[in-house]
Amino acid sequence: MEEFEASESAKKTKTIYISTVFGIAMVLLMVGLLGLILVHANNLKRYVKENIVLNIFVDDAAHETDVLQLQKQLETNPMVKQTQYVSKELAARNLQKDLGEDFVKFLGYNPLSPSLDVYLKADYANNTDIEKFKTELLKNSLVKDVKYQQSLVDVMNQNITSISLVILVFAGIFVVLSVALINNTIRLAIYSQRFLIKSMQLVGATKGFIRKPFLLYGIWHGLLGGLIAIIVLIGTLYFADKQIPDLIILQSYTEFGIVFLVVIGLGIFISGFSTFLAVNKFLRLKIYDLYR
Repeated sequence: MEEFEASESAKKTKTIYISTVFGIAMVLLMVGLLGLILVHANNLKRYVKENIVLNIFVDDAAHETDVLQLQKQLETNPMVKQTQYVSKELAARNLQKDLGEDFVKFLGYNPLSPSLDVYLKADYANNTDIEKFKTELLKNSLVKDVKYQQSLVDVMNQNITSISLVILVFAGIFVVLSVALINNTIRLAIYSQRFLIKSMQLVGATKGFIRKPFLLYGIWHGLLGGLIAIIVLIGTLYFADKQIPDLIILQSYTEFGIVFLVVIGLGIFISGFSTFLAVNKFLRLKIYDLYR
């Protein structure tokens, strides 16, 4: 009979631990998905900002070597991500594609000016920095004019700021809820062991001795939950890449690695800390309080 009760108790404990691990894994999976959404949103914001084009129109009489020299100077500027030289011929071909007809043949000459397309780094893609940059460019005798979509930059920055705030608020709320859910899961698991904890205390075991195996199990459960969550996240990313191939331009494996480390670290910390608090609670309780 004692062997049967021990076996049933072991099965019950194993079931509780398995459900605890999967409960932690599901919560960490949600945290990981939120982290991946934040990474993609941040990279999308950077991608949009770095694709704003400044068209620098140069003097028609300027030599191509001088224009290329100006291009090299621009590429050394810390604000500039990349540049592209657009000759009169290339500009004409691009416009012909857009119009669908040969306007050069109709006019008898090419009215377009050579230009430099400049793409700024994301941190400088705002009207204040762009206007300063434009003022400096216009001081150059080669530069005839600088054009960019000012209204688009304003609207883009306003929308990105609003969306970022909303995402961060949801992220904060979600992290708090995740901590609470994992904490409750751990507390329920430790609750089932409250009589064992009190029995060990009554026979003279120290608090540290009692606490140690529970803490090790808690850390192990957090690690397992984190690993399970990461495996599912990798599968989700793989599926998303297959369905939306363009997502590849928004992905950074370094940032994904950081998200995965945060998921594991969060699982270990919350699980271990919640276990510590739960065990301490039952160590402080009186025997008659265990039945409440």
